[in-house]
Amino acid sequence: MMKWMPLLVLALSACSSNTQTTLYQLPAATSAVAPVSQSALMVNNALPIWIERVSVPDYLAGNGVVYQTSDVKYVVATSNLWASPLDQQLQQTLVTNLSNALPGRLISTTPLGEQHDTLNVNVTGFHGRYDGQAIISGSWTLEHNGQITRQNFNLTLPQQEDGYDAMVRTLAQGWQQQAQRIATAFSAIRSN
Repeated sequence: MMKWMPLLVLALSACSSNTQTTLYQLPAATSAVAPVSQSALMVNNALPIWIERVSVPDYLAGNGVVYQTSDVKYVVATSNLWASPLDQQLQQTLVTNLSNALPGRLISTTPLGEQHDTLNVNVTGFHGRYDGQAIISGSWTLEHNGQITRQNFNLTLPQQEDGYDAMVRTLAQGWQQQAQRIATAFSAIRSN
């Protein structure tokens, strides 16, 4: 038994050293937007948009990227992690994506002045699924001139390749599409 002990220790140490942690950051759209001053916005009657909060449920709030393995089972990865908290990444990329989609509006994660529109987003799904689909779901509310508008969203996008890299890229693409839909809705609300 003693002569096999070094081989067993060597085999166990080799298994434990093969785990590599990979960190993921959502890429934002890369469209250049000319800076807009707050005074120019007020002249155009376009209130700044304050993204007050993007919230995620507990199963998405951890460090691990989430993958749905069946209709009732979700796995939180232990080696494929978000580089920063997912809610922060979603909020920051939403600022960038909305700024690109609404070049005449000032978008911020802090309130700007006394008058502003307030956006809150509740993300209930942001994960990959066993059938090769990426799921993005939830709802958003906008307070504009004392009126509140609420809309649900539910996107299912096919991944072009297997793996976490492709899943994160597809999720980012879907989040960008959702930002565009929010921007379109904002424009419709503002014109009413």
